[in-house]
Amino acid sequence: MGKKMNKIIIAVAVVGAFAGGLYFGNNQNSTPVITNSDSGASYGGGFNKNAQVTAPTKKSAVAKRTVAGKTHVVNDGESIMAAVQLATPGDTIQIMPGTYHETVYIDKDDIRIVGVIKEGKYATLDGQRKLNDAILYSGNNIVIENMRITQYKGNGIMGQAGNNFEIRNNIIVDTGVYGIFPQLGQNGIVEYNVISGIEDAAIYVGMSDNIHVAHNDVFDSVAGIEIENSRHAIVENNYVHNNTGGILAFITPGLPIKTTFDVIIRNNFVDNNNHKNFAAPGSTVSGIPAGTGILIMAADEVVVENNIISNNKVTGILITDHENAPNTTIDPESDPAPDKVMILNNIMLNNGYDTIDEAKALMLTEFKQGNPDILRVGVSRDSCIINRHRYVTVGIDNWKECAFTNTDAIDSYILDEPVAPREIDPSERGKVVYMGICAGCHTYTGRMIGPPVQIIQALYMDNPQGIADYIAAPTKKREDYPEMPPQNYLDAETRLAAAKYMLGRKN
Repeated sequence: MGKKMNKIIIAVAVVGAFAGGLYFGNNQNSTPVITNSDSGASYGGGFNKNAQVTAPTKKSAVAKRTVAGKTHVVNDGESIMAAVQLATPGDTIQIMPGTYHETVYIDKDDIRIVGVIKEGKYATLDGQRKLNDAILYSGNNIVIENMRITQYKGNGIMGQAGNNFEIRNNIIVDTGVYGIFPQLGQNGIVEYNVISGIEDAAIYVGMSDNIHVAHNDVFDSVAGIEIENSRHAIVENNYVHNNTGGILAFITPGLPIKTTFDVIIRNNFVDNNNHKNFAAPGSTVSGIPAGTGILIMAADEVVVENNIISNNKVTGILITDHENAPNTTIDPESDPAPDKVMILNNIMLNNGYDTIDEAKALMLTEFKQGNPDILRVGVSRDSCIINRHRYVTVGIDNWKECAFTNTDAIDSYILDEPVAPREIDPSERGKVVYMGICAGCHTYTGRMIGPPVQIIQALYMDNPQGIADYIAAPTKKREDYPEMPPQNYLDAETRLAAAKYMLGRKN
């Protein structure tokens, strides 16, 4: 992000800080409250405990197979998609080492895509900078593992309203907008992936519930891991480094799902996230200040615990509402404030060492000096922190002490039993496609990846067929937006249903 945008977020923050009710006092000489995180109450979370796994055992989001399916072997030079078309639920597709130039669509349930790694050689999907997506799945109970994916323009792996998914052990490099992108799914695991070179988010969880993101190595991207308009998510044990922003918990205004809450960010290494912001100009993530470790924007009930947050030059943790964040609009149906943020024990080292002048000015409003570990701007209600004396903070002096010290009581939000396969009533087809696919790039009023829905409505008005035709064979219309990929794998009836639903949206 450029200096001008940095100045905007902090200049507006100065006003928002006063309006948000910062505490203007200097308590540096008072005796600190020292809290031992090994004792005391544990955070209970916001999910129904009767439906979650709490025992420290290996979780699976995918239902166990009741019958053994077939194994289809794809050799170098053959088609992965052809094997998918032959497969039936319960089958496994083994992909041998080699290079495959194709897009794979999985619209069946209970399919496993397994790359075979032989003497260090991977099964590689290479888009040659021509194809948009590597793997798109809309089926339930999908497993994708051991693949190497590179040089696509849009997404490495994208879920489109599929439940019960496991995406693991993949290497994803330079796949355009997103690396791994489950959209509108419930009960999913994203683990042990290595992802880099992504112009939006390496791992982007959109409008999903009951998600576990763990043991991933994400770097050289604009956003490392982003939990957006999603609930009941745990982000833990990841190595997040050299991104513009490390770990994000967001509410993006204008999406059909209006909330992000009950997110636990714990036990991650969040280091040196100072990469130049190379996101599409005007997009939401283009407003992330380069040098942000953890960013919480409008999300509620976010717990930050036991992370090592180091060498992020603007700040270790940035907490903001929509009013003070660049490139966001106001959604009247979405609360713009990040409420009930909970900061427990974290190790913070050398953050804020090259923060911008406006941040320093904000610190002076509280008579503070040094490099900011935690920076809060705008409104945040009912938030808490323990061991605040360890950090240089701005905007949280009036936060209360947390009533708990750890999240040990919550092992995972993955369910005891996978959720039922998604059954789409024909009358709901347009809505599900819009939420599962279209909303991944379009919000109602603001800029995301594509233009706002309001603009599309103004252009097409009473012409849903025009949108449906464009979805099948899009052409580049705007120089300042990326080219839309064709969605011609959707049948004509489905495209028309999605177009009609889009034209009927009010928010």
